[in-house]
Amino acid sequence: MVGCWILNESLSVILVFSWLGVNLYLFIDTFCWYEEEESFLYTRVILGSALAWARASAVCLNFNCMLILLPISRNLISFVRGTSICCRGPWARQLDKNVQFHKLVAYCIAVNATIHIAAHFFNLERYHQSQSAEAEGLLATLSKLGNTPNESYLNPIRTFHTNTAAELLTTIAGVTGLVISLALILIMTSSTEFIRQASYELFWYTHHASVIFFFSLAIHGAGRIVRGQTPESLLLHNITFCRDRYAEWQAAAQCPTPQFSGKEPSAWKWVLGPVVLYLCERIIRFWRFQQEVVITKVVSHPSGVLELHMKKRNFKMAPGQYIFLQCPSISSLEWHPFTLTSAPEEDFFSVHIREAGDWTKALLKAYGAEGQTLREPWSLPRLAVDGPFGAALTDVFHYPVSVCIAAGIGVTPFAALLKSIWYKCCEPQAELKLGKVYFYWICRDSRAFEWFADLLLSLETQMTEKGKTHFLSYHIFLTGWDENQAVHIALHWDENTDVITGLKQKTFYGRPNWNSEFRQIAYNHPSSNIGVFFCGPKALSKTLRKMCRLYSSADPRGVHFYYNKESF
Repeated sequence: MVGCWILNESLSVILVFSWLGVNLYLFIDTFCWYEEEESFLYTRVILGSALAWARASAVCLNFNCMLILLPISRNLISFVRGTSICCRGPWARQLDKNVQFHKLVAYCIAVNATIHIAAHFFNLERYHQSQSAEAEGLLATLSKLGNTPNESYLNPIRTFHTNTAAELLTTIAGVTGLVISLALILIMTSSTEFIRQASYELFWYTHHASVIFFFSLAIHGAGRIVRGQTPESLLLHNITFCRDRYAEWQAAAQCPTPQFSGKEPSAWKWVLGPVVLYLCERIIRFWRFQQEVVITKVVSHPSGVLELHMKKRNFKMAPGQYIFLQCPSISSLEWHPFTLTSAPEEDFFSVHIREAGDWTKALLKAYGAEGQTLREPWSLPRLAVDGPFGAALTDVFHYPVSVCIAAGIGVTPFAALLKSIWYKCCEPQAELKLGKVYFYWICRDSRAFEWFADLLLSLETQMTEKGKTHFLSYHIFLTGWDENQAVHIALHWDENTDVITGLKQKTFYGRPNWNSEFRQIAYNHPSSNIGVFFCGPKALSKTLRKMCRLYSSADPRGVHFYYNKESF
């Protein structure tokens, strides 16, 4: 089982360990440099190793702040996915894990920020204590530098009676550090799963505190509080010779008073490139926002699902891709992702939207989907569309066998896929690597089947006519029903078509036995690479990932399941 896990996740493991290795290298290299560098020897006399801890964590912070924006630059990711031949198979799956990597980098930023803040609080206390009457020797001499003309200071706390907290908040480093910390806490706490589910809008708005975060980060080091000996001073003031002769510094020609200056700020150099790249991303989004979107059809389905058909100039899509929608009359800032349910071969693109929050509720109300009379398309509120963007499902056609699993409204991305499969099957000249599709849909409410059952019925009929019934094997599971439904199902069980869906394939009642299903698929395709694609809740995702590992063969010539989760 471990071998199968390595087979499926080896590239992800290599990339994560490479990223961790770079972080570890930067931390250790910077730590050792500040522990050994001559220009900071006198600084270390006051601060000790806390200086190295603060600077090493700062470099790791800069590195990860450089990376944090890249995984959420969706136009960049779509460009890489679409133009690079290497972004197929395992490489494409890494692009699909962009959100997970974004979170991983965020956790690393939080850890290094904590180390950095703790180290600087310790530094501040050491600076303060070195001005006390108990300080003596070289420590006292260094802290008093700057009290006479032609001297530069090393200790930014000038007297023992200084209120260090108040003094800190009068500096650029102190104010920006506080702002950075508050912005980071706000962003991370509002990004928790609980907050996102309870109020996606809160998550969306607070995430824009990143603008303040990056601006404050860029100027954080401008105050140059951490100081070291200047290169010119090092040439005249030999530390090895002079450090034990601190009483003679002003009198001895060979030991002139050392001069100090702050380290040049570098955070802006790390983040400038990604920030510019992300600004380009936002400009592209704004340009797309200005483009006209024509709504051609509005359909209200059971279970609170709204279907929108739209057209937009030069809009090109692939099965499984998604778009972001904005309705300015509801919110001028919020964009929400929705999977496309139309096929590329159709002359429109469509989405199915379920009520799942304040924004979607307002949208369904605006479009008359709450039991009201549907409005004419020309009278509907304006929509803006950004996309389409690539997702895991676009790789379905790259496997000889694909297993598509949906739970609830997670079926939407598979609507486009199944339509596209049918169109491709109808083309005599089409050469498909994909030879078999297993489709599973688990749903709690029988009414939710109605809009999708029409599509399946059409596919079932047309594939029967084309003699390709073997190509698609679908299994529908209903997990919730009442007593009246149970009686109705029992009375009509012997009919040729299913009483719930109207399909020839009967609906299953209860949850799938995934061990049995995967075992059978592995038996049917003993030496195949099988892509497993899922859209739905986390609990089921963990089960399916486990099944992929469990039923993949350790033998390279055996069956291998490759797990792909739809996420955006």
